[in-house]
Amino acid sequence: MALAMTHINNIKDLYHLKGLNVAEISRITGHDRKTINKYLNKTDFNKTIKKKTKRGSKLDPFKPLIDSWLEADKKERRKQRHTAKRIHKRLKEKYNNEFDCSYRLVADYVRLKKEELYRLEKDFYFPLQHKAGEAQVDFGLADFIESGKRYSGHSLNISFPQSNCGYLQLFKGENLQCLMEGLINIFEYIGGVPSKIVFDNASTMVTKILKNQGRKLTDDFIRFKNHFGFTPIFCNPASGHEKGSVENKVGYQRRNYLVPVPIFKDINEFNKELLTRLDNDQLRDHYRKDDTIFNLFQNDLKALIPLPASEFDTSKLITKRSDSYACISLNGGKHRYSTKPSYARSNLHLKLTADKVIILDPDLKEIISHRRLYGDKKQESFNWLPYLTQLSRRPRALKYTGIYDLFPNRVKDYLDNLEKDSLKDILKTLSSLTEKSSFTKAVNALLEAIDHGVYDSDSIEVLFARNDSSILSLNPVLMPEKAPEMPELRPDITTYDSFYTVADGND
Repeated sequence: MALAMTHINNIKDLYHLKGLNVAEISRITGHDRKTINKYLNKTDFNKTIKKKTKRGSKLDPFKPLIDSWLEADKKERRKQRHTAKRIHKRLKEKYNNEFDCSYRLVADYVRLKKEELYRLEKDFYFPLQHKAGEAQVDFGLADFIESGKRYSGHSLNISFPQSNCGYLQLFKGENLQCLMEGLINIFEYIGGVPSKIVFDNASTMVTKILKNQGRKLTDDFIRFKNHFGFTPIFCNPASGHEKGSVENKVGYQRRNYLVPVPIFKDINEFNKELLTRLDNDQLRDHYRKDDTIFNLFQNDLKALIPLPASEFDTSKLITKRSDSYACISLNGGKHRYSTKPSYARSNLHLKLTADKVIILDPDLKEIISHRRLYGDKKQESFNWLPYLTQLSRRPRALKYTGIYDLFPNRVKDYLDNLEKDSLKDILKTLSSLTEKSSFTKAVNALLEAIDHGVYDSDSIEVLFARNDSSILSLNPVLMPEKAPEMPELRPDITTYDSFYTVADGND
């Protein structure tokens, strides 16, 4: 049976950080040597995606109450805390016949919950000296303009204090997907992974600061750090000076590489350009050491951990229910994404990356993909094309939807003058043609039909088929000016008439 990520993390920490051997780890954790060796040798920590949504448990309605009892127990003497047997008995007394869960179901949940509440994380201490191969990471604010739209975004900055070398990547947010994708871009560019990385206590990584100065980490961050093999070190609360190198780097890189406000078409391509531009910054002398940043950074590169053999999937998979408009809401309802009308009021999967929201059906097949929205303002990402079929059933709603603005003015004028049934047929035809090829080609076929003065669906489909055909459309061949003029050929068919006359005579 697979171990929980926290148990795997504990095994790795005991081996790599405390230097214990397999036998010692086995005595401490209770796991057999085969299991310990399995996870010590594991290099791929990508999360396995299950195709079926996990079924709920009969105990789910009672878990909040159980959690409250166990949480309150932390303040009580150890011998006066709830056992699983006592919790099972209290629930039966409180809910009578409404509680029909077995003792084993309660005991299993209580065991897992207690492990979560009382497990100990390793104490992390800020290094007193900046060693080669160690780094600091932080986000900063950064505005930029992508494809004509201005964003109040963030820069992910990494600094190597030993050499004062640094890199940055731009993102529209500062969630865990942005952090992981940015760091992976930098890891792959420099050809390795820092042995230790200092972070602040962002909620994307740390869910709770424990009394012993340890950290309760999110499972996704644990997967990420175990996959790449680095040791995370977290600053004390409100102690940004503990990662002063990257704090200074945020300001330096913003002033020198993000002023004036950068303008570009694609953020991913600009991030690649930033990495090469920041290589040139290494030609400077170190502010304190008698050497260049480039020469000092070679020591950092030599101390890096090798990149893992397998790629890491940074995406986060969540499940959401669509509303009656077949839309999915995120960020407290501020951001809405369209799906397809057939998925109204459905449980769907969402695959979240730094810049995309990919909506999947219950079988994990892609329905539609959106650019991920950021910011606190209410926003919508709506792809109206899947709604064409639905609009053909209610054609008069067309002018009140976003798809109406996608049509050229000539098409709008034409659609505005159609009767309901004709409009219904045209929308249905456009939907069918869009499904076959693209919305642009479907609209172009309609424009050509308007130019030819034909307005029926069959004519539009014929024009579409001709334009979408792979047969080449060749220009006519023009005769040269000096070509002789040939007399008109007039065939004589009187000979053929004589055959009919002979035939009639024989009859």
